[in-house]
Amino acid sequence: MSPFDPKHRTTVGGQITIALYRIAQAIDYLLRERGKTMRLSPAQIQALLFLRYARPGVRTIGGLAQRLGVTYATASGVADALESKQFVARAPLPDDQRVVTLSLTSAGEMQADRLENILDEIEAVVNGLPAAEQSALLRGMQAIIARLQQSGYVRVYEMCWGCQFFRRNAHPDDPRGPHHCAFVDAPLAEPVTYFECPDFVPLVENREVEP
Repeated sequence: MSPFDPKHRTTVGGQITIALYRIAQAIDYLLRERGKTMRLSPAQIQALLFLRYARPGVRTIGGLAQRLGVTYATASGVADALESKQFVARAPLPDDQRVVTLSLTSAGEMQADRLENILDEIEAVVNGLPAAEQSALLRGMQAIIARLQQSGYVRVYEMCWGCQFFRRNAHPDDPRGPHHCAFVDAPLAEPVTYFECPDFVPLVENREVEP
């Protein structure tokens, strides 16, 4: 049975599935409408927000392609468009000249500022729900996202805190950073831990962050 067919939309699962689809449509609408006023495509909007919040090591053409779920060539085209508008600057990675890094210009930062409230209407609706319903909704959404992540349909970008690979204060005297990432086996400076990372894996429930 397909949840797209109203006759078959009788189970709770089918109703929830089509509800998620409608929320996705609403988000797409919000992106497109904001894009019209700012002369940006939805992909360009997502790229600006990605470059603002992704950890420095993934702000590349390849990282952008992964974030948008598109090919390298398509991501390069998005970067080209933003560069032509002087919102993004390119530079080769010092350690590997083949890798192109991306960064927001001052004009790009101003554009990103204007995008911060794009999901406010959806958040306002969620905030209007009773606390118990919010908690139940959060648990359900987290479970759905976890299954989709395991199946490779979605990549979760979150900051280090709450990740299985994060080791808080593993080496407090290390000048490179007091924390440690077990995934890349490298120290982490405090500011870096507050950026989104594509390698994020949520902690198992009731497990504490290891020191």
